[in-house]
Amino acid sequence: MSAFMGEVVGTMILILFGGGVVAGANLKKTFSFNGGWIVVTLAWGLAVTMGVFAVGSISGAHLNPAVTIGLALNGDFPWGDVPGYITAQLIGGFLGGVLVFLHYLPHWKETEDQGAKLAVFSTSPAIPHTFSNLLSELIGTFILVLGLLFIGANNFTEGLNPIAVGLLIVVIGMSLGGTTGYAINPARDLGPRIAHFLLPIHRKGSSNWGYAWIPVVGPIMGGSLGTVFYQGIFKENMTNMLWGVLAVNIVILILVYVFGKKQTSVVSSNVAA
Repeated sequence: MSAFMGEVVGTMILILFGGGVVAGANLKKTFSFNGGWIVVTLAWGLAVTMGVFAVGSISGAHLNPAVTIGLALNGDFPWGDVPGYITAQLIGGFLGGVLVFLHYLPHWKETEDQGAKLAVFSTSPAIPHTFSNLLSELIGTFILVLGLLFIGANNFTEGLNPIAVGLLIVVIGMSLGGTTGYAINPARDLGPRIAHFLLPIHRKGSSNWGYAWIPVVGPIMGGSLGTVFYQGIFKENMTNMLWGVLAVNIVILILVYVFGKKQTSVVSSNVAA
């Protein structure tokens, strides 16, 4: 199997298990209906573990564009391979979403809540607030990539690395995931969101494209920042790349804060009118 197919298959497994547990908890007339946040976060951690076990020896099991970009910034992955990996991850995310749809085929019609259906495929904020939602995804992915680099710096008994990575996903979900659903992975959100848009889901409602940029941009910002922070603070390698990534993150956050605030103000005025 090629590295490209490894990323496709690994990401597909990730979404099959991760999206699958959300479907079980959200869709009516499943035995796991209303399973709760603890079940969801544990299953997402195990989903990552299984994806890493499946293709770690083939592609390195990035399964996440933010991880791929972070490793490239860290000098551990060639930039020339980045576009191919990201494409494979998006395809895998889409295919995983399709498999979840097929697995729960009769349950879509039994579920009236359109938001619950969309949540099977993609994330949304508990409280819509552009700046805070972007910051949540940034912080979550910052600690994800930083944690992966911590794990990689240690020597584990062979086979334990994927379990450590899965536990990292669990603690991020339990601690930081309650604000935006912790996409922390553009392919995890965008690939399945496209599936939601294209699939003939019974009364599915909107795919919420207005929010879709946040779980793409936020994780890329956070993953990049996590990498340069690790290099600068833990490796004491203060390069221009650190200051450049930090500056770009600050500028984007300022712009989102200013224009996001204006947008919220306009929406509030329209509602009042």
